[in-house]
Amino acid sequence: MAAEIQPKPLTRKPILLQRMEGSQEVVNMAVIVPKEEGVISVSEDRTVRVWLKRDSGQYWPSIYHAMPSPCSCMSFNPETRRLSIGLDNGTISEFILSEDYNKMTSVKNYQGGVTALCWDPVQRVLFSGSSDHSVIMWDIGGRKGTAIELQGHNDKVQALSYAQHTRQLISCGGDGGIVVWNMDVERQETPEWLDSDSCQKCDQPFFWNFKQMWDSKKIGLRQHHCRKCGKAVCGKCSSKRSSIPLMGFEFEVRVCDSCHEAITDEERAPTATFHDSKHNIVHVHFDATRGWLLTSGTDKVIKLWDMTPVVS
Repeated sequence: MAAEIQPKPLTRKPILLQRMEGSQEVVNMAVIVPKEEGVISVSEDRTVRVWLKRDSGQYWPSIYHAMPSPCSCMSFNPETRRLSIGLDNGTISEFILSEDYNKMTSVKNYQGGVTALCWDPVQRVLFSGSSDHSVIMWDIGGRKGTAIELQGHNDKVQALSYAQHTRQLISCGGDGGIVVWNMDVERQETPEWLDSDSCQKCDQPFFWNFKQMWDSKKIGLRQHHCRKCGKAVCGKCSSKRSSIPLMGFEFEVRVCDSCHEAITDEERAPTATFHDSKHNIVHVHFDATRGWLLTSGTDKVIKLWDMTPVVS
């Protein structure tokens, strides 16, 4: 009796649609253009490329743009066709892509030491994470072009995500920290640090002011700056520290004595919550529909979090 032939089980596997080659270095980020047969990529070879599907069925660059420094990350808003690119040299460059995705027009450059980018399409605000541990909120919606600084990490900021429905920003850092920022408050810009040869409170000379030191027969002091008013002050006139959450300082920072007295308990109320992921986060993805946060770390571990207790 002949052996019965058994049908082979069907193998289910992904179907490769395209290979896009041509980048000379690592492609750090790429996105699919919604409702278009296109892809945008940024690479360490300093190039921004917009790949469009041709009549031949292959994807070829319709835009090949060289940046002054390697591209580390990007954020694309398909509604406005605004492309924000973070560079290794600490610059954020903004472009508008034409309707046919064959041309990109430069809009503006910002400085920020960029490691991560995130876009709020409603408020038209760009968030950037930095290697100097800070997050900066760039108001590029046409009001005053202000930049709000947020300080809540002890290591470089690795990833950002924005919960639009609750106006909360999630930032994750190399310190393992997950910080949830309430952006539904009226935040204040940090002041410019003022230059002076002597303390702007007591008029004591700083150590480089040789003339005043000689005239007053006093030893020069070290210069500090009040984080609230920006004045140049000596250590004696800035002996206090305080958090200033509305200015983004969730940790205590140096302030002059008069500003310390003026800061109320209400102004010290925190605007962020802090959580320890217990791994060095390198990437984050937030699912707003379920309130889930996905983090991956240098420890080769992926963690899934229910953020509804804090993002609500």
